Amino acid sequence: MLAQTPDIMAGIRENMNTTKPYDIFVIGGGVNGCGIARDASGRGLTVGLAEMNDLASATSSASTKLFHGGLRYLERCKFRLVREALIEREVLLQAMPHISWPMRFVLPLHKEMRPAWLIRLGLFIYDNLGGRKILPGTATLDLTKDVAGEPLQSKFSKAFEYSDCWVQDSRLVALNARDAAQLGADIFTRTKVVGARRDDGIWKITLTDEKSSRDVFAKVLVNAGGPWVADIIEHAVHLDTHEGVRLVRGSHIVTDRLFDHDRAYFFQGSDNRIIFAMPYEDDFTLIGTTDHDHVGDPSSPVCTEVEADYLRKFASEYFKRPIRKSQIIWSYSGVRPLYDDDASSATEATRDYVLTLREGGAPLLNVFGGKITTYRRLSEAALAKLVPFFPNMGKNWTTRAPLPGGDFPVDGVQAQIDKLKLAFPFLSHIWARRLVQTYGTDAFLLLNGAITPADLGEDFGATLTMAEVEWLMEHEFARTAEDVLWRRTKLGLRLTQEDAKWLDLLMQKHFEHLA
Repeated sequence: MLAQTPDIMAGIRENMNTTKPYDIFVIGGGVNGCGIARDASGRGLTVGLAEMNDLASATSSASTKLFHGGLRYLERCKFRLVREALIEREVLLQAMPHISWPMRFVLPLHKEMRPAWLIRLGLFIYDNLGGRKILPGTATLDLTKDVAGEPLQSKFSKAFEYSDCWVQDSRLVALNARDAAQLGADIFTRTKVVGARRDDGIWKITLTDEKSSRDVFAKVLVNAGGPWVADIIEHAVHLDTHEGVRLVRGSHIVTDRLFDHDRAYFFQGSDNRIIFAMPYEDDFTLIGTTDHDHVGDPSSPVCTEVEADYLRKFASEYFKRPIRKSQIIWSYSGVRPLYDDDASSATEATRDYVLTLREGGAPLLNVFGGKITTYRRLSEAALAKLVPFFPNMGKNWTTRAPLPGGDFPVDGVQAQIDKLKLAFPFLSHIWARRLVQTYGTDAFLLLNGAITPADLGEDFGATLTMAEVEWLMEHEFARTAEDVLWRRTKLGLRLTQEDAKWLDLLMQKHFEHLA
């Protein structure tokens, strides 16, 4: 083992015993909560954040993994939402070139769907609405000659190809939390807010973790509870509210690799919906998403058999070879907490974010809705609402600030891979690429001068070593094998259940030793 993990639990106990109020306390460790915590910490505010489970353990790890403007929203004339997302797409791409990268999307023309002229008009707007500078524009493809046409049915002879961006969603959350912590924020994972009340102009917030219950104090409370935002208002803060969320379940399936190129597909359906089929983790294809109103507990949504069949059949209307049920190797589902705007269907519900501020002595800011592409803008908007309470806070700063490990040019991934292999010759290309596209420049710190693979500690398989696990425990708040294998990485697709159990055992022993 290369490095000693600091006494995280002791630090948490020390912070939770303090009586000095935070400027801001955030409930929720998803992308919005961690984004707000990072932004506020960088402005000089004192910040605490509590997440009842692991970071990104709900909606923020169950997205379609895209930074995109939302091409289909143009049909609903959501020009402001699309424009903001398109502008932000390239801002984020430059801030995190290790965990986000450009991707080309192939949209086959279907004679029974939208006419070609309408799609081309929409793509023209999509190309120009956000002031695109980095990503290439739309092109027309002859699918009888282009490799993108090979896996498709012969009736699809023409397509348009446009740009959007891929993102590792749960890593985005972990890196925002890590940056917030480096800027001074206290991040409490597996810590639930069970109550909050105003006491002489200050919030008194009761937290419970695996071992104890504590009170902390804050001048402002930010409720970024995602699917639980309304529940927090009603049951933790004990306030009446007319505001609500519409819980919409989005499900995805992962299959064996269905095509041999690095582009994604955008498919139109006869029900007026769309799905994506995208290359995923080298050897797989990701297909999604669905839109269904979700009833019940949002903590453990599942991709139902009906949804999986829907996605298979939808994609099979385009691919030559129908997708068999046996080809599905994994599925996942997330509940999106959309602002309840009384839309007629889940598909029509707004993807925009809504921020509501209640003063009443100690301010409460509630965060409704939003999409992963606009999380940074949402964070800025949240801080803008709090300026009257903190007039000396710093200005907007995150536009050009890279996330940890992202301090290299947007087109510099291959150069980083080459540099890492030169410094650590024992790395295979696949191993080096995975480390760069997970940790960026921090991969050099993680490897910490290793001369041979043996210097990295136990090998769990699929290039995961104890040195990497320790890095994730020390810097990214990982506590269990699930945190490591399904959120900080996607190596759960490659390791066996026995491997995962052994990893979990070692991690728990590590934390028991620290406690």
